[in-house]
Amino acid sequence: MKNVSAKPDTLRTATAACVLHMPPDCVTLLRERKAEKGDALEIGRMAGMLAAKKTWELLPLCHQLPLTAIDVIYEIGEAQVGITVRVETIAGTGVEMEALTAASITALTIYDLLKPHAEQDRLRITDIHLVEKTGGKSQYARALSPLGRAVILATSDAVSSGKKKPTAAQIVRDGLEIAGLHVEATELLQNNVEQITERLRHHLSQEVDLIVTVGGTGVHQGDQTVAAVRPLLDKELPGFMEAARNYGQRRTPYAMLSAGVAGMSGKTIVITFPGSSRGAQETLTALISGIVHAVHSLRRGG
Repeated sequence: MKNVSAKPDTLRTATAACVLHMPPDCVTLLRERKAEKGDALEIGRMAGMLAAKKTWELLPLCHQLPLTAIDVIYEIGEAQVGITVRVETIAGTGVEMEALTAASITALTIYDLLKPHAEQDRLRITDIHLVEKTGGKSQYARALSPLGRAVILATSDAVSSGKKKPTAAQIVRDGLEIAGLHVEATELLQNNVEQITERLRHHLSQEVDLIVTVGGTGVHQGDQTVAAVRPLLDKELPGFMEAARNYGQRRTPYAMLSAGVAGMSGKTIVITFPGSSRGAQETLTALISGIVHAVHSLRRGG
């Protein structure tokens, strides 16, 4: 089964539909709720809802998801019933299979309840399909076009002296490039307020779209990145770090220790990432959609 633990939770919906064809007299039974075995439409609705909840037990590679809403809607015609199911969750993966399963089981249940009233060759289920899905990467853009301009400042004494490889900075660079942000420079700096401030001012003067610092956001006295960044911000954007810490805390108990900040300086977004490889990756995953959206919004002036 695919590991989706790294995916950020978003509101996700899926709508699926199908059609159950039948003789006109069966449609009358449905309208009047007089099928021999009971109210076929309501029993079908309950079966569809149960099927959505149990999809993870029916399809071996589906994840168990906390569904927050299931709607089963009927459109009754002269010789058919259209079935539409909408499913909703807040999770790291989509609910299209839940919607498709629910639509199918709803149709099968009504089919079963109508068997005493029609020759089975006159009952037919057709056109099972996904109508729409929202949420996740299909809705929230994760790549800029045209390319944005970015700079990475890796602030670590160990990295700048060559004692440690800039692995976290490389992770961030790769992720930004994939998202359509061309990294014009990756600089290795000491954890020194004056040096960090000087390089920040230089790149801010170039009006790049994004500056990401990597390192220097922890509890150690030598962690000076935040002290250099904060005075240069015209407007803080606390939601970035709230999202990053919330995402990280669900995966490691130490994310709460990050003192990272984010904000605007002129038209440049400045964000402080942690210096560990895992922390940098988690922060990137949590924030990349928001970064892309923010840069895009600034380009169009709001």
